[in-house]
Amino acid sequence: MKRSRFSEEQIIGILKEQEAGAPTAEVCRRHGISSPTFYKWKAKYGGLDVSEARRLKALEDENARLKKLLAESMLNEAALRDLLGKKW
Repeated sequence: MKRSRFSEEQIIGILKEQEAGAPTAEVCRRHGISSPTFYKWKAKYGGLDVSEARRLKALEDENARLKKLLAESMLNEAALRDLLGKKW
């Protein structure tokens, strides 16, 4: 997955800038982002503080790691079942 060129702190700062009363189109133009990107960030990070955003990112990373481990385990189990199920 492509990494954002903005950190969580920067994203929250951009969202707060818009909440302070700046027009959305102006904020997007100033920071070089598209409106869909802005609204995607608003849906994900809206109302969060920087520490909460970092915690969210850490939980997402841990969840991805656990999903990968589960998929590998299930693949190994299926391979063993297939191997043991065959008659020699």
